[in-house]
This record gives sequence, C-alpha cells and structure tokens, in this order.
Amino acid sequence: MSNNNAQRTVTVRIQRFNPDTDKKPYMQDYQVEMKPGMTVLDALHEIKTHQDGTVTYRRSCRHAICGSCAMHINGRNTLACNTPLKNEVTHKNTVTIGPLPYLPVIKDMVVDRTTFWEEYLRVKPWLIPPDDIPEKEFRMSQDEVKALHDAETCIMCGACYSSCAVIGLNKKYIGPHALLKSFMRVLDPRDSSPAERLEEVSGADGVYRCHTIFNCIDACPKGLNPTQAIETLRKLAQKRQKLEEARRERQKHLNEPIPA
Repeated sequence: MSNNNAQRTVTVRIQRFNPDTDKKPYMQDYQVEMKPGMTVLDALHEIKTHQDGTVTYRRSCRHAICGSCAMHINGRNTLACNTPLKNEVTHKNTVTIGPLPYLPVIKDMVVDRTTFWEEYLRVKPWLIPPDDIPEKEFRMSQDEVKALHDAETCIMCGACYSSCAVIGLNKKYIGPHALLKSFMRVLDPRDSSPAERLEEVSGADGVYRCHTIFNCIDACPKGLNPTQAIETLRKLAQKRQKLEEARRERQKHLNEPIPA
C-alpha cells in the first residue's frame, strides 16, 4: 500500500478521573487509526471497544439531536458525534478530550448535570396556557413563530452552560440554557405568565448577572444566540406589566385567522 493510501494513526489524549479511586484527573493516551468519515465519538468507540473498556462517556442518538455527547474537545465545548476527527488533529498529531468544565465529574467525560437541570426547571420551561383555550388550535403569525425558532432548536446539551464564566463563579446563576428557554416562553403569545417569568429571571442570579462574554454563542453546536435572548429579557423585564397587558389582549384573538 502506498503512503498516500495508508491510514493515519493519531494520538487521542483523554482526561481520566474516577473520584472513587483517583486523587486528581490525569491524561491517558491512546493510538487510533483515523478512518475516512470518523468522528471524535467514533474514536472513543474504537478505544472503548478494542483498547480500554473502562473509558466512560455519554452518547445516544449520534445525530446531534440528543445532546448527550457534549464534551470539551481541544479546549472548546462541542458534540463529539458530529465533530470530524480529522478536523481536530493538532500539529502534534493529537486530539485532547475531557469533560464539560464547571460540573462535578462522575467518571471521565461523564459529569453531574444536577444544577443544570435544576436551573432549567426553575424557569418553568413548559407552556402555561390561557384559561380560554381555542377549540381547534392557537393561531400564531409567522413572525411570532420565527421569534421562537432558535430557542426551540436548543437540544439542552450543556455546552453553553459549562462554557459560561459566570457559572464557574456562581453555581446559582440561572444560566444561558434556561434563560433561552425562558425567553421562548416570554415571547410565546400562547403563554399567560410573561410577567411572572420576567420577575423570576430578573433577580440577582438572572439576566443581570450575565457578563456578555459571548462564550455561550461560541460553544453552541446549533449556532444559537443565548446572549441575544438574555439581552431581550433584560429589556422586557423593565416593562413586564405592559407586556402582561399586551399578552392578555393578544390572547383574546388566538383563535382568529391571521391576516395574510
């Protein structure tokens, strides 16, 4: 076989840590033959299946939908399942993988997301519908639907949350993931509690705690903009009573056809 067709072997450097047996994290190197189309998750599968079954990580759908495989790859948070291995190989022929920062490590790349989910539930991300529910459907304009689109496509992978410097300093901060979902409900014309939601996120650990560093934007594997959502919530929080009144008026017409 010629050198042009030979497979390239790369060093995959993994941060290992088992709190039950290790005093501190350490790095362990594995040699992986890089095949065409191989992702970082594929490389981890290769290592776990054929070299070291103790390597531990989360994964599920393998299609960048579930968010399970979010990791810290070469210094940035992203999804292992849709990250081509060849794109991550450095000039030293290595790829470095570790767990998401700022979260307690359960083992290797598996982190404890308890605070992540607690803050998500804190904003009540579910729809609180009005008392008068239309018999058939809610009627929303295309502009109203478009305003919610980005927040709806968030897969709750935790990449933005664990890239946020404020989280590193204050675990009580609501976080960009939850604030993005709160933004979605505040702008949703079907939701009947925008003022209550804005009051919750405008506290000491809410939207005004954001330092606008933009780490969450850089980390999001879906290209979303939590910072913009947080800025919008800041502005709306200052006029939440007017928004509540406008929402009640809008909901009187949710069962009417939208003008063309």
